[in-house]
Amino acid sequence: MDLYSVMCVSDRTKALRWFEVFFGRPADEIIGAERLWRVGENAWVVVDDRDARAERVGGAMITLGVHDLDAILARLAAHGISHEPVETYSNGVRHVVVLDPDGNRLSLAEAPSR
Repeated sequence: MDLYSVMCVSDRTKALRWFEVFFGRPADEIIGAERLWRVGENAWVVVDDRDARAERVGGAMITLGVHDLDAILARLAAHGISHEPVETYSNGVRHVVVLDPDGNRLSLAEAPSR
């Protein structure tokens, strides 16, 4: 099974710059008007600014499991990208929400080290 999570955005140029910083690299694939970042073996985050998606701009919410949350947040901060406060759940998972320029919610979750 494959997963494609679409981030509908209003300004392609602005969004692509933001997502390149967020992921730390340019898009892995370009298919027509879409830019895709591989986030797992069969999982992709897709940035799309087509007019057909306009009513969905800012409505996405995804959670990505990450390693080294602090390094990711430091990279984002170095580029002026802020985030909501980091929470630590009772099971030790650290979680934070980052909003893209359109208000799409990208959550980062780091499991405790064993």
